[in-house]
Amino acid sequence: MSSTSKTQSAPVVDTSTGRVQGLAAGALNVFKGIPYAAPPVGALRWKAPVAMPAWSGIREATEFGAACLQPKPKLSNIYEGKPVPMSEDCLTLNVWAPRDTRNAPVFVWIYGGALWGGSNRDPLYDGARLAERGIIVVSINYRLGPLGWLALPALSAESPLGVSGNYGLLDQIAALRWVKENIGAFGGDSANVTIAGESAGGLSVMYLMASPQARGLFAKAIAESAYMISMPELKRNSHGMPAAEEGGTRLAAALHAPDLAALRAMDAGKLTEAAAAAGFAPWVTVDGHLVPDQLVDIFEKGEQARVPLLAGFNSGEIRSLRVLAPPPPASAAEYERSIRERYGDLADDFLRLYPGDNLEESILATTRDALYGWTAEKLVRAQTKFGQPGYLYYFDHGYPAADAAHLHGFHASELPYVFGNFDGTPPRWPKVPETLPQRRLSDAMAGYWTSFARTGKPMARGGPEWPAFGSNRAYMAFTDGPQPSKDLLPGMYQLVNEVVCRRRASGDQPWNWNVGIVAPPLPAVDAKCAPR
Repeated sequence: MSSTSKTQSAPVVDTSTGRVQGLAAGALNVFKGIPYAAPPVGALRWKAPVAMPAWSGIREATEFGAACLQPKPKLSNIYEGKPVPMSEDCLTLNVWAPRDTRNAPVFVWIYGGALWGGSNRDPLYDGARLAERGIIVVSINYRLGPLGWLALPALSAESPLGVSGNYGLLDQIAALRWVKENIGAFGGDSANVTIAGESAGGLSVMYLMASPQARGLFAKAIAESAYMISMPELKRNSHGMPAAEEGGTRLAAALHAPDLAALRAMDAGKLTEAAAAAGFAPWVTVDGHLVPDQLVDIFEKGEQARVPLLAGFNSGEIRSLRVLAPPPPASAAEYERSIRERYGDLADDFLRLYPGDNLEESILATTRDALYGWTAEKLVRAQTKFGQPGYLYYFDHGYPAADAAHLHGFHASELPYVFGNFDGTPPRWPKVPETLPQRRLSDAMAGYWTSFARTGKPMARGGPEWPAFGSNRAYMAFTDGPQPSKDLLPGMYQLVNEVVCRRRASGDQPWNWNVGIVAPPLPAVDAKCAPR
């Protein structure tokens, strides 16, 4: 049995692998850098995580663990933070728990960063303010870049299941298993776990919902700015994408590694930097086991975890991700001509949503909706269809520094409000002012998020009721404050869904940011696609 005691006011908890001592911080007990799996080094590189060996005595859990290896920050954009310790030995988690709590709801945070970057030691994700609302916050690390997502024929051959890649997703599942086994000792309810993440963290939430191996490890899900794009299959080309193993083989050649032993012998930091320089793209792999199919197919068939879901996106997602959008053409006439050539019978619908009279805004909205808007609505529609509540949001909030930088509602800009950490943003992030209106919005969002983790229904003290998506397409707009609304961006979901459906049916086109004036010619109407 696990037990909790205190030594010189520092909390000590018994876990399945040994005792850990954390920090007493006001009304909270905080534990940092707890290993949830053995270090994935040496022969364990590119293996599923294995159990951490038990230790004797009391292990200090007062310092964050190292971030998983990733390219060193250059402070070239608003998302990059200051350098932090990095290591291949990085499978740790942090716990913020109200002192003396029992059966508290558990909120497990999965960071974003395009599967290339991020860490659970980021001050933006400090869980103290959320935990002060009566929930337990857990933040996890998972392997990134080639160490987390490399698929390779030799790796598949040595796997009992004949698959490779997805090591980062296996890490996330191992962390959730640790939570299920241990969180009760910290005062948490292992039957009331919410998984939550933003961007690649939201992507991870979807794959955890889709993976049979994660079933039963969580009861609710929050996906912020997730993107339901096509992913490569393990062994065959599909949807215009090469097989994941082919991509891994190309990387091994670029690294001049003749075999798996040579790859495992490489310095992990040099391997990571060389992979980035070689253009390696970390993708989730459709392997038929951990990830049985493309996400859109899983969610349409109802094969995902049928749990309450909160999902949404931001109005200015692409303002800070302009690399995902093409530059505007020279004229509105050229824009319209290109759209008609590419979208055929759907061109009129497209141009109604994204007209040529403001090219920059239309191009930004096109990519935003194809990646994030359609995904958020797809998710809440799917959960609603299969008997679970779905709550949709649209974050359309600006503040002086963001608006001055033309970054109104930018990608991830909701995070300081959700976590309440205005002072935890990276150096180049537009500074959120410490004012009463900003704090009121933060209090409302934190209230909705934590009440959803508690009961499956988002509520905020003094805030309006957040209706489920239901049949009238209800959603919550976050502008200066929360505003219940319905019918978000009329026609957007139908258009994108039809485009994605035709591309899926054709079998030779991906669906991602290849939209608008860089879209491939739209496949013809297909009987598999439901009438619009």
